Amino acid sequence: MNTRNFCGRSLSALALLLGVLLVGAPANTRGQDEPLLIPDVVDYTKLLPILPEPREGWTADKPEGSTEDLGEMKITNVHRDYQQGGATDAPTTAISILDSASNPEYVDSTTAAWDTNVSDEEGYTKTVTIDGMPGFETFENDGRHGTLWLMVAKRYFLQIETSNQDPKELREWLKLIDLKKLAEIK
Repeated sequence: MNTRNFCGRSLSALALLLGVLLVGAPANTRGQDEPLLIPDVVDYTKLLPILPEPREGWTADKPEGSTEDLGEMKITNVHRDYQQGGATDAPTTAISILDSASNPEYVDSTTAAWDTNVSDEEGYTKTVTIDGMPGFETFENDGRHGTLWLMVAKRYFLQIETSNQDPKELREWLKLIDLKKLAEIK
């Protein structure tokens, strides 16, 4: 599906940014002789069931994920791609979850960057709060491409990305995800 490549690039870019932030962050809170403690991320198999089944009239790829130990940090991510119909311009959706428990500074800096609200003839970007959780939503009129990011339980970045759909569909896809269950996974 068309979203697979974009979704994979999004997760890779997010993981790369996480790595850059971790490597570039000064060891200001550790003494020279103190060990670096890396919080555990959950195994990807715990997150796979959170990815919803396809909506009626849609198909979905098999959910995929991984848990990686990169030395100074660990990353878990899962994703699933969805498509309605087989046409080249068929509506698509990609849903991804990244466990950022190994870098709370990344969570703080990313959610702080979400404090932007712009609307013009090309689309919009806006800060959102859903069920008390901070998020960020963008929509581009060209291609009707939308993205919703939500920070769940101060550790999980949930990303829903749509193409060839109206902006309201971001929230419709979000309704299919059990946010409460996701927040409880440790």
